[in-house]
Amino acid sequence: MKVLGAIEAGGTKFVCGIGNEQGEVLERVSFPTTTPEETMKLVVDYFTGKQVEAIGVGSFGPIDPIVGSHTYGYITTTPKPHWGNYNLIGKLKEHFDVPMNFDTDVNGAALGELTWGAAKGTDNCIYITVGTGIGVGAVVGGKILHGLSHPEMGHIVVRRHPDDSYEGTCPYHKDCLEGLAAGPSLGRRWNVQGAELSADHPAWEMEAYYLAQALMNYVLILSPQKIIMGGGVMKQEQLFPLIRTKLQELLNGYVQHAALTTDIDQYIVPPGLGDNAGLAGALALANLAR
Repeated sequence: MKVLGAIEAGGTKFVCGIGNEQGEVLERVSFPTTTPEETMKLVVDYFTGKQVEAIGVGSFGPIDPIVGSHTYGYITTTPKPHWGNYNLIGKLKEHFDVPMNFDTDVNGAALGELTWGAAKGTDNCIYITVGTGIGVGAVVGGKILHGLSHPEMGHIVVRRHPDDSYEGTCPYHKDCLEGLAAGPSLGRRWNVQGAELSADHPAWEMEAYYLAQALMNYVLILSPQKIIMGGGVMKQEQLFPLIRTKLQELLNGYVQHAALTTDIDQYIVPPGLGDNAGLAGALALANLAR
């Protein structure tokens, strides 16, 4: 059994762990994301002496995951202070001479869910995290979706809710999907953290309105066999039925498939890997490292 290292590099915290090629997380540790110097020292210290045979990194973005690019392994134009144009894989390579694989945290999570979780048995799925930001990863034909770089489906344009006058939090686009529906927008729009809002608060209908629009776009463009939604905001379980209903209303019968009609409760689902989705995704990346 291979000993694999996994890093879920989040904008708020880094989660590191040891696991195997069956997706089992054997141990894990986490610490706050501060500066690269402080955070990466803790990462290196954790893996030193662990005898890992490969390391997978699922990172907040934007990043450069294209092997052969001169900035492969970098976190690139992130608004996260101190982390812009940071060579994360380069830092790891200074300390560990093992194969590494680098991708977005959501691409890793999508691969993990397809390999061991809620999308097992399919070859097309998307994984959406709705938290501090919104990120979407996609596996198409059994492979992580790349092109010029990685998808940035959290920054698509959505129609504004008729009752929403909030300008949006995205530093690049203001009122893109992330700007209107990520966790910080809830706090700033309603002057209270989302977790403190009651389950019947109008915030959730508005949140579902934005997220369902995004899902409509993803369904029409990628035609995923499973949609998995995670992240802190999606801990509000009342969102799932609201999103499913609004997606059906938006599609208006245009795509006729049982997954979108009678079986939608099994189509749009929380992570099968639970809170280990990100770390298990990094294990899935490590398992493919060459």
